[in-house]
Formats: sequence, C-alpha cells, structure tokens
Amino acid sequence: MSTLFESVVQYFTKEEWYYLKMDGRPTLQMNFNGKNGKWICYANVNEEKGFFCFYSVCPVNVPEDRYPVVAEFITRANYGMFIGNFEMDYRDGEVRYKTSIDVENTQINDSLLENLVNPNLLMMDRYLPGILQCVYGQVSAETAIQSIEGEE
Repeated sequence: MSTLFESVVQYFTKEEWYYLKMDGRPTLQMNFNGKNGKWICYANVNEEKGFFCFYSVCPVNVPEDRYPVVAEFITRANYGMFIGNFEMDYRDGEVRYKTSIDVENTQINDSLLENLVNPNLLMMDRYLPGILQCVYGQVSAETAIQSIEGEE
C-alpha cells in the first residue's frame, strides 16, 4: 500500500503534469494554463491526518487598498459553491482556490483526485477575470460577479 503522497505523485505523473517536489515537504508545485490566464498550483498532503489539498494561486497578489473589494468578490463567488472555496491571505494579498479531502482510514484513488483537481482548475479559470477586474479597480465586486455568473 502506497502513502498518500506517493498516490498523489503517481496521479500527476500518469496525467502527464510537469511538477516540482518541494524540498522537505509533501507538496508538489506545478503550473497551469487556463483559458483566462496561467497560475501556479500546489498539491499538498498531510500524511498523519490523511488530508489532501489542491490549490490554484491567483497570478497577482491583491494590493492592500483593494482587499475590501476582492474580499467582497470572493465572498460572493463562494456563496453556493459545492466543491472548494476562494480564500485571501490578508498578510500579503494572495488569493487562491482550495479543494480538499479527508481520506483518513481509506485509500485515495485517481477518481477522487480528478474530482478535486478539475473543479479547482475550472473555478480559478472561471473567476480569474473577475478577480483581476477587482484588483485593477475596473468594476465593483457585484458587477464583476454579475459578469461571470449572470442570472444563475
């Protein structure tokens, strides 16, 4: 039986992702090119607790004066999401999308990983234009969400 991290590495290898193993940590770093931009992703494992987290990191950090509008945008975006969520670090303005799963006492498989990774990538790609509009002060958070979600 392989470790959780070994299973994650096997999945990304099989899917032909180019990744870097982070020194001394059970984390993979990789790049992704979506329709609306490109960004860094992290696949992070906590063996002891049986957690797997996948992050898509927005390619720009939010300037401090734009924190309120971006925070409103990601709050509006998060409302009603079934899988994952956006989060913003108030220390440096990093915005990321996180999907995670607790696989303690079970074996993770490619289907579970795919069902966490793919929605993550799709959500960052879908909402990235709105995040950037808010970062660069082009529109309000409400207008940016409307342009993405319409009348959902």
